[in-house]
Amino acid sequence: MVDVAELPGLFARLGVRRGGVLMVHSSLHGSGLRDTDVRDALLDALGPHGTLVVPAFTSENSDTSSAHREIVAGMTDREVVAYRQSMPPFDPDASPCVSMGVLAECVRTTPGARRSAHPQSSFAALGARARELMADHDPHCHLGERSPLAALYETDAQVLLFRVGFEVCTAFHLAEYRMVPPPPSRLYRCVVETKGNWITYEDLTLNDDDFAEVGAALPRELIAEGEVAEKPVMVFGMRAAVDHARRALTGIRR
Repeated sequence: MVDVAELPGLFARLGVRRGGVLMVHSSLHGSGLRDTDVRDALLDALGPHGTLVVPAFTSENSDTSSAHREIVAGMTDREVVAYRQSMPPFDPDASPCVSMGVLAECVRTTPGARRSAHPQSSFAALGARARELMADHDPHCHLGERSPLAALYETDAQVLLFRVGFEVCTAFHLAEYRMVPPPPSRLYRCVVETKGNWITYEDLTLNDDDFAEVGAALPRELIAEGEVAEKPVMVFGMRAAVDHARRALTGIRR
């Protein structure tokens, strides 16, 4: 069990910047920590002028996602059609992001939170710059230059991996968009506005299979490391990590 009173000190030791912008990926399973306590400790560490950001993805809202395919696995063709016709559209104010973990859902549902507009790859934020950072998210751009990730890069945000590894480091997807040459594109589909209203758009083929390898090669001097309930906790600057990942991915995938 973890004493929640120790968290602000841990975040300070790891270099979380007061007044800064922090994007958090987390797993609280097995820690004994409540989502609201971790949220409050993060906001306390960031201070009144800081901003807390979490991924608020809804991949199940897209019938081109692996999450959706798992849901409909075993259904007949007729059942799949009926299910897709009945799916609620993405609603930034209401659609849950349960696959992102309890902390992300806690942040999303906190009064005053702002959420970006992408029907599959949205973010949610709390704090001084939440409205600004969530304002521009092209519904045809998952995690590239027209998404909050690019804005976070420009603000020199920090990333906190709280009891999770680099395999879930969303910032590395921005590096995919910046590879030369870029990865191929593919078609995506999401339901928006009303039931049965599907949009199709083309965007980068995203792949996180090698993110753990990319993170393992990130220079250790760029990372502050700790531990909570026998799981790693890491803080690092997003700019340096994305720049490293762009070079690493270009070499790995060549």
